[in-house]
Parts: sequence; C-alpha cells; structure tokens
Amino acid sequence: MTVEIRLATVSDAEELSILNQEFNGGARRPILKISESLVKSNELVAVAVRDDRLVGFACAQIFSSFCYEEPQGEITEMYVKELARRKGIATSLLAFLEENFRACGVKEVKILTGAKNIGAQTTYTKSNYTKQNETVLFKKLD
Repeated sequence: MTVEIRLATVSDAEELSILNQEFNGGARRPILKISESLVKSNELVAVAVRDDRLVGFACAQIFSSFCYEEPQGEITEMYVKELARRKGIATSLLAFLEENFRACGVKEVKILTGAKNIGAQTTYTKSNYTKQNETVLFKKLD
C-alpha cells in the first residue's frame, strides 16, 4: 500500500482532530481551531495519507534566535495510528520534515520524546538522531 507524505491542508482538519485525540487524549480539538492554526501558524504539519485517509501526522517548528547563527528546528509531535505502525511511515514523516528544514536553512533538529517511549526512540535513532543528556522541566501556569 502506498503512503503519501505531504503538508496538511485545511481539508485535513477533521481527521487531524481525531488523530490528535487518539494521540493526546482528552477532548477533541475543534476543527475550526485546527483550520485556523493550519492557515495562520508557521508550524509545519506533515500528514501521512493511505487510501485517502490520514494514518499519521508530525508537527515541527522553525525558530530563529540571536543566540544561534542558523534557524533551529524542533519536531514537536509525531503520531502514527497503531494499525499503520512498523511500515516506515514515521521514518517517512521525519524525512519529509527534514527536507523542509533544510530548505529553510535549518542545520540541527531537536526531538523530545518520553523516556519510556522506546518505540519512538528506536525510530529516531534509526534515522540518525542521537540521545543528548538534557533534563526537561515542566511547569503549568495558571
């Protein structure tokens, strides 16, 4: 089965809402909010399409800072439906985002994933990402 990797469009908003709920839990994100984000945001949202249905997505950010010579890239989200896993889709999503990063002058990419998410870590290391010794701290603001 062929899988197409492309940038998300507004017409993907409903399926992205469903996939995001599968991935992050909680209430579904409103389709209008997703559509607005796809139009207004600088976020790169790549989707994997098989048989005219979304089977996965990945989100990325490109940012500039006076601290760095080149723009920086970060892959912030990655999800592939359970039935579509272990078919190279996550690797294809990574490669697609990396192409977009290169086109924007990004030379280094960061990915954060859960310490216990061995499947994701394996995918990333197979794509030549290396583990770094960093600590992530989190605070919820009221």
